[in-house]
Amino acid sequence: MSLQIRKATEADVPVIVWFIRQLAEYERLLQEAVMTEETLRESLFGSRPSGEVLLGYYEDKPVAFAVFFHNFSTFLGRRGLYLEDLFVIPEMRGKGFGRALLVHLAQIARERNCGRFEWAVLDWNEPAIEFYKRLGAVPMSEWTIFRVTGKALDRLADGRSEP
Repeated sequence: MSLQIRKATEADVPVIVWFIRQLAEYERLLQEAVMTEETLRESLFGSRPSGEVLLGYYEDKPVAFAVFFHNFSTFLGRRGLYLEDLFVIPEMRGKGFGRALLVHLAQIARERNCGRFEWAVLDWNEPAIEFYKRLGAVPMSEWTIFRVTGKALDRLADGRSEP
């Protein structure tokens, strides 16, 4: 099977929203998927784009997507490529489409002289973890991701401690 991969355009925002909702459902986080077409349009295609999206098509049907952006490594002194989301629709899994997107992203990272290509995976997603290991990816088990959002972000921005 042949996957056609292309960079998303502003006209693809409805497809991107559909993919994000599919991913959120798979990850059991649908309640957290509060983005809208408008917020994505501005965030991805506005005056200061925050990320990029690749779409994968099989027989003119969207079957996969990847959202990525650049980060920076102070230790390497170079930017990196961070994969925020990768999703292949369930009926098309196991056909090499996820691998094809990762290869494409690795090529982008190399072309852009990135020092690393990394992503996070939910610890319960064993099929993805095993897939990534087979590709040569190494889990960074000594690192823990911290996050502040919502009211906690507002409190921190205001310089306040916990309530």
